[in-house]
Amino acid sequence: MRYITDIPDSRFKIALYAWNNKYIIKIEAGLLEQTYKLSELDVTSSDEVRAMLDEAFLTQVDQRFADMASDWQNALERVTG
Repeated sequence: MRYITDIPDSRFKIALYAWNNKYIIKIEAGLLEQTYKLSELDVTSSDEVRAMLDEAFLTQVDQRFADMASDWQNALERVTG
C-alpha cells in the first residue's frame, strides 16, 4: 500500500493511500477507524477523492463513529457486566 497524503480535518485523522488500482481512505477518531475503497477508474485524480470528503459526508462519518463507540461500549458491558 502506498501512502499518498494526509487530508487535514479538525475532527479526524484522514489518510489517503493507493493500492491495487484503488484509493483507500482511512479515517480515524481515537481508537476507531473507518476505511473506504474507491476504484481509481471512478475518479480522475486524488483531488477528486478529496472533494468527495465534503462536510455532508464527514458529518455522516462522525455519526457513524458515535454509533461504533456505542456498539463497542455495549459489547464491553455485556462481557464485563
